[in-house]
Amino acid sequence: MNKKLSQLLIFLFVFLLLACSENSKNNLSVEKHPSILDDWNGMAIAYSGYREGQDPQKKIFPTKEQVKEDLLIIEKNWNLIRTYGADQHAEDVLQVIKENKINLKVMLGIWLDGEPEYIDDNLNQLKKGIELTNNYRDIVIAVNVGNESQVHWSDHHVPNEKLISYIEQVKEKVDVPVTTADTWDYWLELEKSSNLIEAVDFIAAHIYPIWGNVDIDRGMEVTIETYEKLTSQIPNKKIIITEAGWATYTVGELHVPQTGNEINQEIYFNDLMKWASENKVTVFWFDAFDEPWKGEGTEGYWGLFNEKRKAKKVMHEWYPELVTDEPTSPSYK
Repeated sequence: MNKKLSQLLIFLFVFLLLACSENSKNNLSVEKHPSILDDWNGMAIAYSGYREGQDPQKKIFPTKEQVKEDLLIIEKNWNLIRTYGADQHAEDVLQVIKENKINLKVMLGIWLDGEPEYIDDNLNQLKKGIELTNNYRDIVIAVNVGNESQVHWSDHHVPNEKLISYIEQVKEKVDVPVTTADTWDYWLELEKSSNLIEAVDFIAAHIYPIWGNVDIDRGMEVTIETYEKLTSQIPNKKIIITEAGWATYTVGELHVPQTGNEINQEIYFNDLMKWASENKVTVFWFDAFDEPWKGEGTEGYWGLFNEKRKAKKVMHEWYPELVTDEPTSPSYK
């Protein structure tokens, strides 16, 4: 073989090798793992599947069959769910998604209770949350450490420095973005929240006009104003609304009387989802299903479906098979 032919063959070999490498990169970019930090994650919703007689505090969890029923309902219209505790319920959710090839990604929650009383429980949550995240790398796209543990009225407060330590521990052991969720007003108290803002990979904010004596006529306006305050005062972090919703029954002085109803929920849901889609803001609607364990007041009636998995008014067109003639929310006396 002469020298020129040898050089030509070497050139062709190198060219083909580089071409294959470039194709592999292109394929990887097309099939890349979705990230919570992407511009748009599609429809997102909070999910906690506790039915009558079930209670996370008593460790009475939904069955895997019940979880499967719920996730198949959600999968029809949502891309992403948020869970709250690193416990048996969360593990069942991830197993059901994997075993049944359900097309949902998860923002996994690690629940933190008040310290110092619940330090051991919190450490167990951290350990389990890290384990689940790493065992289900194809499903879990973010981790949330603690929920409303910093706002002044929290009944499960964790010292700020401890929370940051927990977040850093999780970030060291998982390869997805990590945050903590809290109310919008806490995040805007920059003297208190600045260290936490620096520690998280993105801001997870809760926005609820209904809790601030706002009626439905200004619900969306207040939501947008609040989000814009967050983006203007915290410009260096991506901001995701990890809870926003409208209850279908409300009790107490923190609400406009009887503003919680299915008509108002439908208005707010449609306006919020339209705004989120047009502005490419990831918003987790709170939440999928009513949860009886939270009591007979406002807290039990945030779902788009009632505890029996029947569609409330807002979901009638999307789920005609789940419409019932029975009331799906309490009536005011």
